[in-house]
Amino acid sequence: MNGLYDYKKYAILYVDDEEKSLKYFTKSFEKDFRVMTAINAEEGFRLLEKHADEIGLLLTDQRMPGEKGVQLLERARQLRPRILRFLVTAYADMDAAIAAVNSGAIYKYISKPWEVPELEMTLRRALEFFIVQQERDSLLREKLSVLHNMIITDRVLSLGVLASGLSHHLRNSLVAIQMFIELAPAMMQSEKSEAALRNPQFWHEFYKTARQQIDRITDLLGKLCMENERSPYIFCDTAQIAEVVRHVMGKIGASFAEKSITVVNNIPENLPLLKVDLPKFVRFFELLLRDEAVSVPEHGRVELGARPLPDGSGVEIVVSDNGPGLPEESLRAVFDPFFIRTDDPKEIGINLMACYFIAYHHNGKISVDSKPGKGTTFHIMFPVDPQAVSGPQSEEEFMRRVLMNDALWEKLLAGV
Repeated sequence: MNGLYDYKKYAILYVDDEEKSLKYFTKSFEKDFRVMTAINAEEGFRLLEKHADEIGLLLTDQRMPGEKGVQLLERARQLRPRILRFLVTAYADMDAAIAAVNSGAIYKYISKPWEVPELEMTLRRALEFFIVQQERDSLLREKLSVLHNMIITDRVLSLGVLASGLSHHLRNSLVAIQMFIELAPAMMQSEKSEAALRNPQFWHEFYKTARQQIDRITDLLGKLCMENERSPYIFCDTAQIAEVVRHVMGKIGASFAEKSITVVNNIPENLPLLKVDLPKFVRFFELLLRDEAVSVPEHGRVELGARPLPDGSGVEIVVSDNGPGLPEESLRAVFDPFFIRTDDPKEIGINLMACYFIAYHHNGKISVDSKPGKGTTFHIMFPVDPQAVSGPQSEEEFMRRVLMNDALWEKLLAGV
């Protein structure tokens, strides 16, 4: 029976203000168990904090100067609820032991003086229980991880179906117009609406707008599909970040000017040159800044800054705005496909997800901080040489970050 368990895998911590008791306990049990001892509650708690993952059982005397045993056990329960707690008591302290049992602070009480064979059997059974409990928790975590991965895989497949469906149908602008026509009766509730629908100019403008949106969506979907199919990123170009941002602002600056948004570019000119896939690197800033242009309200402010990493391995870029910000539940999904930071029905999502893909394939990182009413800040890291980095994060972690909404996962685990 004993061969089934490694009784030295987890330690037993014994706390007592009597040095003789500590020495006797150590001598009696150190052959078969890992033993730690402490002379008072404070020292015992320090050991517990330092070796929390190694300790399975905590035994403490009740009557000690300063903090009593029951108080130590209660602190231990808050720190590590799984540790099995024992109160070592004399008969005179039986009321304290009963109270501790009733409050859930202890697993069992042990009467003084204790008998070695009897206490040894108690310690063995307690450690067996603790070991089985740890193995059960580990197995449960493993099973939950498998379930988590299954959910992620299912969501990835669903996304693929969604993307391919959009790519197929949205290429035909007549589908969008047909959908609009089906909704038109709801709009014909006034003479003004009916007259607008009969106006050829109205349809001309609608077609133009629909065509622009379709082209934007299919273009982005095409790029995402290409990246999903592992098209190679060729890092044969060098880029100066300040120069790239100036180039991008020259292309899309009008979008900020239309809303009187102030853009402050504090990116230094002397940053290290980065090895990049230049078209995709430029596209990253186009998408990110376009997203800022549509998300920041009129007369807002966007600020860009950057600095080399201390070890010289890359550059950290910070893009912040004073827009409305995002609630916590939106932060968890900000890189999900089709997430939109604005209420404008003419805008589409995907931009931030595409940014995530591009940063990922450059072995970089992008994250976001935001609070309602306090603006949004993007933190981006690009390495100087993507091929010198130890490789991108695992596919599992990548898909979790891109496609898995933590709030959804929590609800699934809770059975909501």
